[in-house]
Formats: sequence, C-alpha cells, structure tokens
Amino acid sequence: MAALGSAGALVTATLIAGAVAAPSASADSRHGQDREARGAAIAAARAAKTGIDWKDCPEDWGLAKPIQCGWVTVPLDYARPNGKQIKLAVDRIGNTGTKQERQGALVYNPGGPGGSGLRFPARVTSKSAVWANAAKAYDFVGFDPRGVGHSAPISCIDPQEFVKAPKMDPVPDSEADKRAQRKLAAEYADGCAERSGDMLPHMTTPNTVRDLDVIRAGLGEKKLNYLGVSYGTYIGAVYGTLFPGHVRRMVVDSVVNPSREKIWYEANLDQDVAFEGRWKDWEDWVAANDATFHLGDTRAEVQEHWLTLRATAKKNPIGGVVGPAELIGFFQSAPYYDSAWVPIAKVFSAYVAGDTQALVDAAAPDPSDTAGNIASENGNAVYTAVECTDAKWPTSWRKWDRDNTRLNRDYPFMTWANAWMNLPCATWPAKQQTPVNVKGGKGLPTVLIVQSTNDAATPYEGAVELHHRFKGSRMITEKDAGSHGVTGLVNPCVNNRVDAYLLTGRTDSSDVTCAPHATPKP
Repeated sequence: MAALGSAGALVTATLIAGAVAAPSASADSRHGQDREARGAAIAAARAAKTGIDWKDCPEDWGLAKPIQCGWVTVPLDYARPNGKQIKLAVDRIGNTGTKQERQGALVYNPGGPGGSGLRFPARVTSKSAVWANAAKAYDFVGFDPRGVGHSAPISCIDPQEFVKAPKMDPVPDSEADKRAQRKLAAEYADGCAERSGDMLPHMTTPNTVRDLDVIRAGLGEKKLNYLGVSYGTYIGAVYGTLFPGHVRRMVVDSVVNPSREKIWYEANLDQDVAFEGRWKDWEDWVAANDATFHLGDTRAEVQEHWLTLRATAKKNPIGGVVGPAELIGFFQSAPYYDSAWVPIAKVFSAYVAGDTQALVDAAAPDPSDTAGNIASENGNAVYTAVECTDAKWPTSWRKWDRDNTRLNRDYPFMTWANAWMNLPCATWPAKQQTPVNVKGGKGLPTVLIVQSTNDAATPYEGAVELHHRFKGSRMITEKDAGSHGVTGLVNPCVNNRVDAYLLTGRTDSSDVTCAPHATPKP
C-alpha cells in the first residue's frame, strides 16, 4: 500500500506487494550477483577513500544548521561499477554527547519505497525526548535513496496531472470501470519508461542496500548502525543477508514480511486485511468518544456515516474535488498512525455537522503547492518502480480481478485502491527480478525487531517471519497497538529497550511483550 513509512505525502495506497513463488537462483543470476557484489566492494572502497564533503545544506532543502549535507557517488548498475554514476544526497548532525560517548553514525530509512530520510537529523534539533539518549552516542544520518528527492529523482507522470482531482472511485461498479482503471495503470507504467526508463531496471531493494553499504564506507564507518522503519525494515533484512559482517547494530521497526512468496503481490493483499482491522479499531475509538465527535456510539453508526459520506462524494464530489479516491487518501492516515486519529475525527465530525470546507482543505490536492506535488509524484514513482522491479508480478488480469473481488467483500476499505496503485506492475516495462532469500549470514549480530500486533501497513506476521530468519534476533511486541512505526512513540517499555540496545548492544534474554502506548485523547 501506500508508502510504507513515515507519515506524510505518500499515503495513497497501501504499501507492499507479492508475487509468484521464486524459482531458486539460476547459475546466470548467481553470476550476476557475484558481479554486483564485486561492484559494491569497488564502490565502497572508492567512497571510503573519498569520504563525504560536508557543507551547510542548500537553503531550499529546509535543513538548518547545524545539520550538514553532502553527496555519495554510487554506480547506477553495480555489475558495471565503472559505468554511469549517480549522486545520493546524505545529511548528518553530530552526536550531542562527548567524544568519548560517541559510537559512530546511526543511519536511518523511514520506508516507502520512496521516503526520504533527510529529516532524521532534525530529531536532534527539535529535541525529541524519545531519541535524546541515542543522540548522545550517535551522529544521526539520513539519505535520499536512489530515485528519491535529490538523489537522481525519477518521475512517471507530470506532477500537476498526478494530483488532479477528483479521480475515479477506486471501487468499480462495472467491467467498464475496471477497464478504465486498467488503462490508467498501463499508461502509468508506460510513463515510467518514457520519463525514467534508464533508471527503472536498477530501482531495486538490493541496489539500495548496496548504496547503503557505500554510504557506510563514505562515512568512514567499519560497521553499520541502522534504524529502518516500515519498508526500511526490508532494506535492513536484505542488508543483513548481503552484508551480515558489516552490521554493528540494527533496529527494524514495523516489519515487511521478507518471504519471497510475499514480495510484493501477496504482501499487498495481506495489507488489505490488516487495514480493515485497524480501520475498525479507529471507528471503535471514535464511537467511544461520541461525546466529542457526535458520530454515533457504536462502530456500526460511525461506519454508516462513512458510507454516507462516501456515497455523497461519489455522486457529487465535495467542493468539486473530493470524491471517494480523495477520501481514502485522507482517511487512510487513521489506520496508519494514531497521531491522525484526532485530526481526522475532527474533520469528519465537522463535515457531518455541516462544515464541508474543513474536509476540502484536508483532503483536496493543492495545485499551487508545486514542490509538494513534485515530491508526492516522485514518492509514488519510486514506490512503483521498486516494488515492480524487485519481483515478478502476476500478469493475468483474471488473477488480480479474482483476488481483489474476493478480498473486497470483507475488507472493502483499502482493497481496490491498493490494487490499482500496484497494477502498473502487471505491465511493467523493466525486467523483474527475483527477491533475495532473506536469512542471517555469518557474522550478523543480534538484530532488534520492534512490532505492534495491529499494524495495518506491515502486519504482525512479517515481524515473526524476519525473527525466524534472523537467528539470534530479539523481538519486542507492542500488544493491542497498531500505530505504524513504534520506536518514535512514547512507550518507556519500548523506548528504554531500544536505547539499551543502541547504547550497549544488550537485549533482554528473551522476547518481550509491552503494553500499548497511550491511546489518543480527543
């Protein structure tokens, strides 16, 4: 679905998607992997020699001093390390403690695919209490992955066209509706080839993982300290498989299921089920706070208001621009993030009380925000390119139609919106790869896995699967919670253990279950 990852521009479909079971790697593909491993070693050695030339960040990046920015050069194609090179944007802020307290750099990825990590050092400048202890010991380092933001950005459609509203209702009423959506998806895939064709074959998770190892070398770090959230956990899982001896500490939070059978088609279907569950959690909370929101005191009443709103917007888009697609784009933040619960309920409540403007302001695109629209389109392009190129996808429309029609009966909130977002992968113009067989290799230290039980974007089973594959890993479960991205929330049971691991490398002697963080107060 949409953007696995940090809150923000990207939520527009669910993230992740899965595929036909991968055959075992052929001799050919093994030879390719060897060449790419050699290419990655060459690029890392170069970066270690060159280092990073840190300077004040460009003014329009919105990263004020003392955050510094720089560039790391990587090959577009690791099988050709001396071929075309691209530059990746990186930033950092030094550790807040003493020289003696410093343990190196902590590199962050927020997810996506398509999310930028450049805001990570701002956790220090904004004095985030949750990260204060880690900040004493580590430089906080963010980066724009290949194709994202300032790092050789890709595009699939004109950004102003991309945000135009209202879009078609994702839930089809007829075969004609399905044909129209299939045409849009195929045109989108073609647009990616036209606008970014030379990048597409190289927009893969394993290449981003190799880039991460080159960044590690450029930072002058012998081993990597890494925090990955959402899709960032899959980057971590593949890094731990390809570079197990290069890991010092690794925290993965809200975990993509790394099984080859799940990457990526099946993973997206799993999301549809989990989103429905978390949507109901939110409706229950709205009903429990009926005194504030006046949307009914049962889940059924809240759902009735939602269905009425959806039907109204379908018949006559609100403010001429907010139809069912735009509603899902806005309301889906509630099952993603608890921080969205109150703001979304307030807008919903205001609408039902007769104030339509608040909903238009919240859910409609802003054509004048050209920078924001460029970022949204870029994020969607990277999401699509990585998921479509990482793995083989079903090409049979009958399979897509059958699977999504079946799921939509019981899990209607997200199913069709997610399907259309991913359908470009059925006609993808670049060669589709076989996902890495994720497993802990020689030298991989204890990896810390953090996961809530009710997560919508990365369902719980994904964390259990990675735990099983990374022998010796330790898992912290936040029970009866479901906000996507656990480590950034205030929950001392989680926060203290993440700190202890980052600062000392120590974990509990067995897996830990934590009570949930505080429920939002209206």
